[in-house]
Amino acid sequence: MTVTFNPEKYKELLSNYQPKIIRNEDENEKYLAVVEELMHRCNRTPEEDELYELLITLIEKFEQEYYQPETTISSDSILRFLIEQRGLKPEELVNLIGSEQKANELINGKNSISKEEAIILAKFFHVDQSVFIN
Repeated sequence: MTVTFNPEKYKELLSNYQPKIIRNEDENEKYLAVVEELMHRCNRTPEEDELYELLITLIEKFEQEYYQPETTISSDSILRFLIEQRGLKPEELVNLIGSEQKANELINGKNSISKEEAIILAKFFHVDQSVFIN
């Protein structure tokens, strides 16, 4: 026996759950609960499968935009973070950078980190140099 997709049943499911673009955490949680329910349902109908896939697509879109924004972190923010994590004082970078003024400019974002400085800082902090290059 071949199971066929029933548009009327699908309309009824859409009417019951009213899927739409997810714009906040509450809506996301609501649809996650529906997905969980459908995921554990034995012998889902083709219409339930379609709703399941639709909700997963909506959830993935929301979570990509909400949890993984496409913003880049500035190199000076990364430098300040690494300094803080190591418990260092900005003055301790003077020997690496060459002057107190230059070190302060890099830390405060008033000057961009050059490729050479990125290499030096990367070796010092044991990170990839690309974290310092925007």
